[in-house]
Amino acid sequence: MRVSANWRALLAFAHDVAAAAIAWTGLYWLRFNLDLHQPQLSDMIRTLAWVLPLQAGIFLAFGLYRGLWRFASVPDLQRIVLAVGLGAVAIPVVLVMLRLTAVVPRSILILYPLILIFLMAGSRFAYRIWKEHRLYSPLAALGEPVLILGAGEAGARLTKELAHSRQWRVVGLLDDDPAKQGRLLRNISVLGPIAELPLWVKRFGVRTVIIALPAAAHGVRRRVAELCAAAGVEALTVPSYDDLISGRSQLTTIRHVELDDILARDPVVLDSAGLSDWIGGRVVMVTGAGGSIGAELCRQIARFRPLRLVLLDLSEYALYQIQQTLQDEFPDLPLATLVGDVKHRSLVEQVLTRERPNVIFHAAAYKHVPLMEETNAWQAVRNNAYGTWMLARAAAAAKVEKFVLVSTDKAVNPTNVMGASKRLAEMICQSLQNGATQFVVVRFGNVFGSAGSVIPRFREQIARGGPVTVTHPEITRYFMSLSEATQLLLQAGLMGRGGEVLVLDMGEPVKIVDLARDMIRLSGADPDQIRVVFTGLRPGEKLYEEPLASGETTLPTPHPKLRIAQALPGHRDAVEQMVSWLERDRATGDAEVRAWLKTWIPEYALPGEVPVPLEGAVPLFARRRG
Repeated sequence: MRVSANWRALLAFAHDVAAAAIAWTGLYWLRFNLDLHQPQLSDMIRTLAWVLPLQAGIFLAFGLYRGLWRFASVPDLQRIVLAVGLGAVAIPVVLVMLRLTAVVPRSILILYPLILIFLMAGSRFAYRIWKEHRLYSPLAALGEPVLILGAGEAGARLTKELAHSRQWRVVGLLDDDPAKQGRLLRNISVLGPIAELPLWVKRFGVRTVIIALPAAAHGVRRRVAELCAAAGVEALTVPSYDDLISGRSQLTTIRHVELDDILARDPVVLDSAGLSDWIGGRVVMVTGAGGSIGAELCRQIARFRPLRLVLLDLSEYALYQIQQTLQDEFPDLPLATLVGDVKHRSLVEQVLTRERPNVIFHAAAYKHVPLMEETNAWQAVRNNAYGTWMLARAAAAAKVEKFVLVSTDKAVNPTNVMGASKRLAEMICQSLQNGATQFVVVRFGNVFGSAGSVIPRFREQIARGGPVTVTHPEITRYFMSLSEATQLLLQAGLMGRGGEVLVLDMGEPVKIVDLARDMIRLSGADPDQIRVVFTGLRPGEKLYEEPLASGETTLPTPHPKLRIAQALPGHRDAVEQMVSWLERDRATGDAEVRAWLKTWIPEYALPGEVPVPLEGAVPLFARRRG
């Protein structure tokens, strides 16, 4: 391979030297009307003997032979212009310094660099055009027809990349900008507005559409994806603007349309300066760092350059994965990677003493509702409530500046052990808010892409050809993307002053059955062939989740997606009594655990009881908007 590369470079070098000779001699012939005699012929030969070595040396110095002609581009043209330009200046200087008696007409000195640039660059680009036509033109007729939605920068780059594809053949673009319609983009027509998609799908027999609208609002992307589903075509997309900015994806990366693309909201506006001041140069600790939320939280925190990031998780494998990810993405970030249990008192105290974190994000928890409800109620309460007590009390003793508890909307009027255990964790943090440490509680709902989300389960079922199982036709949940949830979590942690329960604006609730049907359509599968089957509510499940408990009021914050819930406070004496019961390190029956939870959380509904609903059926943020 190296011999072949050297041979190609040598051939290219010989071509350029020959081009210099042709340009110099050709201009002599033209200057003297194709009738070249002595002494002009001698002048041409004598000067050429100096021009060619000089020009050849300049070519080599500018590295014109490191690239391949097949991929000739503007940078190659720039190097050619610089090399020839330097030669045009150096040639008369050298001829004068050598005191040659040969006469070189001024017209030759002026036209020589122009002709040489044309010969050198023209040969390279002509070769590239010939090579690409020979390689890709026969394949273009064989590729599957595809339409691109969006004729902006993303559409232009995608059109260029797909010109080399063996799989797809771009038959046209659609764009809502009237100025682009009817124009050509890389020799491909912008056929019309996006609303005409069904017409062009039928005309060209298109089965796949690529959405190239990375900067469009989520509402626009949702409308386009729904239009693709209605037209019966498979929808692919380039990454969103958020993914491009964060570096997670490149502009020409094509993937399937995910629910994040059509259900997520517009990007979160963060107080980046405030977060940099708060996190930058400080030691930050994340528990549950290997989980979905904990891992994304670590990635978001790393962007603000903490002094050190301390990762704690009970799962060795999950911890190893996030450690490797952070080392790849942030190689200069100091990490402390610790395997451990937040219920282990001596370990927690030792870690806080050694690492001395300024900020703790407590994301470690058991979150799976039916699993914790049926046979693991005691473990759920021990881990979620007692583990929080161990870590929070140690944080207060170590004078950690801020402790942020990651809570859940299931802590509101809980009907399951998991939600009740998280409500206990909230009360524990509130009860400790008397010292130097600020305890901030943040509640939010379901997250796309998290390990416990229903989305991966639906995806597996669709891949197997169905059926897709949904517990109840009316069950609804609040959803947000993983990046949005963690960004708002950081923002809430920055804004919290201690003792608050901050609630994220989760948007409008989504019916799970609609979610399942959307996923079936977006996968390109036939909705008539993949059935949705209702299996009945599982133990501890609610039909509806609530962002705030009964009797709570809210206060606005400077951030439009955050509200302060005036939750019922947790009293220190009551919390200490709860903790004394939790400190019994022995198995306790599920019925006993539920009865105990009922004594401490009046709004907790035991199985068979009807939970106290929120006043009215309108979500919190819908009420606030009026």
